[in-house]
Amino acid sequence: MAELQMLLEEEIPAGKRALVESYQNLTRVADYCENNYVQAQDKRKALEETKAYTTQSLASVAYQINALANNVLQLLDIQASQLRRMESSINHISQVRYLHDNIIKMTPVHIDLRK
Repeated sequence: MAELQMLLEEEIPAGKRALVESYQNLTRVADYCENNYVQAQDKRKALEETKAYTTQSLASVAYQINALANNVLQLLDIQASQLRRMESSINHISQVRYLHDNIIKMTPVHIDLRK
């Protein structure tokens, strides 16, 4: 249960925040690369720098998406396990109820007519 709570309250929100920050960083990197290319004397060098920034940024985002996806999958696994336990408990209660109902049906009713 603590693992579920940690995922819900810490890990997944932190992963979402990291993706939002990455989006903002990517926007800044794109703006920088565009301005750098426009102002650069050596366009080839500016293009290579842009490629390097793009590769590094996209690798970082891919890593963050993977980490968040793994946390979501872990969350779903925990919830599926909880549902299986609940289903088992409900089935057990249903069986007990069925047995109880049948025992009641088979129990003879004694009426004392002497009164």
